[in-house]
Amino acid sequence: MENYPISICLDKQVQHFEVGEYLHHNGETCKVRVFQEGKLVVSFQPDDDNQLHVCQNPGELQEELLHVLMDQIEAHHPYGINKDLDKEL
Repeated sequence: MENYPISICLDKQVQHFEVGEYLHHNGETCKVRVFQEGKLVVSFQPDDDNQLHVCQNPGELQEELLHVLMDQIEAHHPYGINKDLDKEL
């Protein structure tokens, strides 16, 4: 899957991100990584209900921004994030 952009306006500041899905280390689940200016700022892992949870937060993003990002990413995948990359929904 190709990376896609997300822009978020919080506290009158617009922040631009690039979101990509990558194989997780076990090869069965996707791990969602979010970049800002080419640097990894946060990664998420979907649970069995396709709700995202923070894996890593190297950009030390604030809680409110994390929730908005998760909402935007989940909205981009209305049928959930496909955990099996070899299988189409």
